[in-house]
Amino acid sequence: MKSMNTSLTPQPPVAEPAPAASTPAPAALSPRSLLKQLQTQFPAFRDFLPLSIGIDKQLLAVMPDLDRKTMRTALGIHTGSLRYLKVMEKAKVRHDLDGKPGAEVTDTHRAHATQVLQERYKKEAERKKAEREAKAAEEAAKVRADKLNQLAAKFSKKG
Repeated sequence: MKSMNTSLTPQPPVAEPAPAASTPAPAALSPRSLLKQLQTQFPAFRDFLPLSIGIDKQLLAVMPDLDRKTMRTALGIHTGSLRYLKVMEKAKVRHDLDGKPGAEVTDTHRAHATQVLQERYKKEAERKKAEREAKAAEEAAKVRADKLNQLAAKFSKKG
């Protein structure tokens, strides 16, 4: 049942839907797909060169409709990658989008890359150690269960 507007205040006319734009807006990229695009488009990303400070502003100048949050996430994935950190650890110079050398990499930034790598290696070693220990404990439990079954079988025959 359709309700009627009994109010005396005039209602605004129903707006017609806007016509579709002639060029569809690009689908929102995921951070990983954006990173793949950046790696194909820019030598600094493709070759895992140390990025210049303010690379986000350079990216926005070249790609103005880029979603800032997606871009920051993609940059975080890139700069946090093992390959990038290994390069940063030994790098002397930062690079712009085209791969041209720019400012110097500071000792602080190299030390940070080294520290992050060491933490990752330590975490990975601990994870592998825990896996080995869990596997050894599982194997020991299996051996113990087999021995108990053998003993139970041995003593149940004689009884």
